[in-house]
Amino acid sequence: MIWIVAVVVLLFWPGSEDRSIAVKTVNWVADPMQTLPQEPGDFTMADEDDIATVEAHDAQETAYEKYYASSSFARLRIHMRDMDEPFDPSTERQVLAAIAFLAALLVWRLSGKAAPRE
Repeated sequence: MIWIVAVVVLLFWPGSEDRSIAVKTVNWVADPMQTLPQEPGDFTMADEDDIATVEAHDAQETAYEKYYASSSFARLRIHMRDMDEPFDPSTERQVLAAIAFLAALLVWRLSGKAAPRE
């Protein structure tokens, strides 16, 4: 049991400036070749005057919306690719530390019981 808890804690422990291994794996599984269309970013004031930038933005937005509307599987893949940590990293670390501590107490308590004599 302690091995399972240790693996879960390691997989879900968020990095100091990045996502956890589990979330990175979900992101990669959704788009391993990085071929899904990206949602275009917002315009800046300088971009609004450049016709080529506006046309490129519109083409990117059209490709993204067309793929997003194509199927529920496509929407799921985009959501998985863009997934981030479900909680604030400090909260997630505290919860994972509590789970590890409670699991260690449980293992200690269960291993301390004497086997019944027959």
